[in-house]
Amino acid sequence: MKVVSFGGGHGLAAMLKALRRVTPEITAIVTVADNGGSSGRLREEFNSLPPGDLRMALAALCGDDEWGRNWANLMQYRFTSEGELNGHALGNLLLAALWDRDGDPIQGLERVGALLKVVGRVLPMSLQPLDIEGTFRNWQGTQVIRGQTDVAIGKGTLENLSLIPAGAKPTPEGLAAIADANWLTLGPGSWFSSVIPHLLLDEQRDAICSSKARKIIVLNLDANPSISGDEFAGYSPADHLRLIVKYAPNLKCDFAIADESIMARSESGRELEAIVKDMSGNLIVAELAASPGSNHHDPEKLSSVFRNIFATEVIR
Repeated sequence: MKVVSFGGGHGLAAMLKALRRVTPEITAIVTVADNGGSSGRLREEFNSLPPGDLRMALAALCGDDEWGRNWANLMQYRFTSEGELNGHALGNLLLAALWDRDGDPIQGLERVGALLKVVGRVLPMSLQPLDIEGTFRNWQGTQVIRGQTDVAIGKGTLENLSLIPAGAKPTPEGLAAIADANWLTLGPGSWFSSVIPHLLLDEQRDAICSSKARKIIVLNLDANPSISGDEFAGYSPADHLRLIVKYAPNLKCDFAIADESIMARSESGRELEAIVKDMSGNLIVAELAASPGSNHHDPEKLSSVFRNIFATEVIR
């Protein structure tokens, strides 16, 4: 089973931890629009890709032995000081050093992957650092927000989401992996900043939509579509699917995976089933949360769902 997973941050890391239990043939394609924290500082200083989400994907796929686990922990280690190193993750600095020395982001990722004995491969969505711009309509009128950090928490109805610069290119390696895949997965994660951006890169979106690979969408765990009465477009799982339809109308999914807590609300369940059916897919409901009330997926529970899906498809 050759699987390509799209995403970024903690959501993609959980996916990769689940998938590595099922297959070693994994390619992670990671967003490159982070502009906050350690990644944002390194991006600004070196005019490079933001390393944070790439670092997390590498750590999630590290070798399952003492060597791999120790290096994964070191990659995630953050300095605490009163100086310039405060808040920087060691893995971010390592990637930035390799990129600055060699000028080849993919080669740098491969070198770190070899050091960590990673299962699979980690690729950036593009070799060009990207920005995300969102247009929201809320009680303040129409707001244009730029930057992944701010767009991820944008409030109101999302009217438009775009990448800057327009016309950025995906990597040839990523396109080749999509063409060779048996399965493509999208989500979970911050929908505005980690999931939908993969469908805003024109060539990559077209490659995903036209791929003969089976497609799986993993929905976020939070079933509550609003907080304190404010409207958060795309906050509910049903709205997440509507955004996929908006930005990739030709994308069909074979399976959408939702946590059982979402389905506890009969109205939400019926709505989800209808949208998934319109996308030519089947809705799979399972207990996926790391703990009751958690918004984080349990990789072991998620891997069990993937194992069942893959086994059923092989038999068929």
